[in-house]
Amino acid sequence: MRMSQLVGRRIKEDPRDAVTPSHKFLIRGGYVRQVSAGIFSLLPIGKRIITKIEAIIREEMDRIDGQEVLMPVVLPAELWEESGRYASVGPELLRFKDRNGKDMILAMTHEEAVVHLLRSEVSSYKQLPVMLYQIQTKYRDEARARGGLIRVREFTMKDAYSFHTSQSCLEEYYQRAHEAYVRIFRRVGMVNTLSIESNSGMMGGKVSHEFMAVSEHGEDTIFVSPDYSYRANREVAYADWKFEKQSPLELEKVHTPGRESIEEVSEFLGLKPENTGKAVFYKDQDNNLIFAMIRGDFEVNESKLANFVKCPGLEYADDELIRSVGAEPGFASPMSIDRNKVRIVVDRSVAESSNLVVGANEKDYHYKNFNFDRDIKDVEVTDIATVREGDICPLTGQPLKLERGIEVGNIFQLGTKYSEAMNCRYLDENGKSQIPVMGCYGIGVGRTMASVIEQSHDEWGPIWPITIAPYQVQLCAINPKNAAVGDVSEQLYAAIKQAGVEVLYDDRGEKAGFMFNDADLIGIPLRLVVSAKNVENGQIEFKRRGAKDVELWPLDQVIDKIKSVIAEEYKKFA
Repeated sequence: MRMSQLVGRRIKEDPRDAVTPSHKFLIRGGYVRQVSAGIFSLLPIGKRIITKIEAIIREEMDRIDGQEVLMPVVLPAELWEESGRYASVGPELLRFKDRNGKDMILAMTHEEAVVHLLRSEVSSYKQLPVMLYQIQTKYRDEARARGGLIRVREFTMKDAYSFHTSQSCLEEYYQRAHEAYVRIFRRVGMVNTLSIESNSGMMGGKVSHEFMAVSEHGEDTIFVSPDYSYRANREVAYADWKFEKQSPLELEKVHTPGRESIEEVSEFLGLKPENTGKAVFYKDQDNNLIFAMIRGDFEVNESKLANFVKCPGLEYADDELIRSVGAEPGFASPMSIDRNKVRIVVDRSVAESSNLVVGANEKDYHYKNFNFDRDIKDVEVTDIATVREGDICPLTGQPLKLERGIEVGNIFQLGTKYSEAMNCRYLDENGKSQIPVMGCYGIGVGRTMASVIEQSHDEWGPIWPITIAPYQVQLCAINPKNAAVGDVSEQLYAAIKQAGVEVLYDDRGEKAGFMFNDADLIGIPLRLVVSAKNVENGQIEFKRRGAKDVELWPLDQVIDKIKSVIAEEYKKFA
């Protein structure tokens, strides 16, 4: 491809709304153009990268016996009604009516569609296990699209779904899928990707992993041990917390005028936050009240709490609902409230500590010396605490580190959540009807491209791995109007293409600085530069993107040398 014909201009300045390197360089380098918030068009060099990522994904999915299908983006709402998600998923699911008044959706994921497909095509245990995958457009009506391709509304995803006759069969395949994901992210050139325990969320299932591209601009918080043997998303991370029991002191009611927050109460009583108990009230979708109690130096992990009470849509309760059970906002505790109207969940930090300050359910009053075992009984106790940096790792005993990450892939052991709800069945070897066990495996394709930039760039632009670079080589001609430079450049361009090498030839005749700035924004990993001086000496300049050193190659050896370098580069990602 000649640069003079390439569609997609380079932009000198950073976009005003771009804060991440990938967002800046995808716009400036001419990879994508925004159509609307969270909706982008791919330009030619962006499309070439996406196509290469998809090819790697297809190879690895085929390697684990996947069969590619293509399911529609527009689906009838009745499929999601069968699974129960039409009502349970919030406004991020785009709902609409067709011209006949039928309820429809734009699919954000395809569990329902694939179950619908499988139940019409698979009827016997002899056809299982099976895995179907697709690379398809999705739509999620994000409230706050951000970060370029990191968080968008319309996106391309590889989603795969496996069906099994038993949990053990699923677990065996799940491991194969996990290994395939490790290979995919290595091959696309992500230099630091972690597989971590995660929260299954609306997808359901008990076991799930996220693949996180470590990046300071990541949206997700990850806790890891120093040796990375422990890795978990903030939503599910836990630590080896130790709490000390002391002899219980007598319960004492104290006046705390106007002191509602943990900080205000602690300062007023001359105590530390860890000597207090915090009350946090939530309500579920049916307006049922949930009282979460945790020690004052911790924060409630809402994902842990939602998973425990089996309600994904928790919201903060209003004061009227709180008072309806006998509690007083700002001065609340589990004591003397109507237990029939509220579900109380107590964190271990409260249950295993002693002599805490808690609310007295009376304005401007607290109790000192609250002890769980003595002062409240028959309530649920579990871990609902958010891990903090420096908390002790449960595996190594070392302080946990906090890192940021971009979720580029996820895998779930779904079980029978969807297959049972949608009455998907097969006949076993005894002719009995059974429900298949499912797994689910997703990769965000555009997000993967953006995440590679986040991990591989300098101040001038991306540094693409050879495996997904838009072209393998960039040929730059300095002053191609010079007859010798022009002739050699054209001959080299033809010879490189003839050798089967992907090459982008900058034939525009721009000044060297301008041309090299564009080359840095395009980020092709290998660069050949033709100049009058080197041509006179029978040489050509070779440089790797991001490296300072250059090499001078004899003109008659360029093709052999560039093919050898390309082969070496591919080995790095094998």
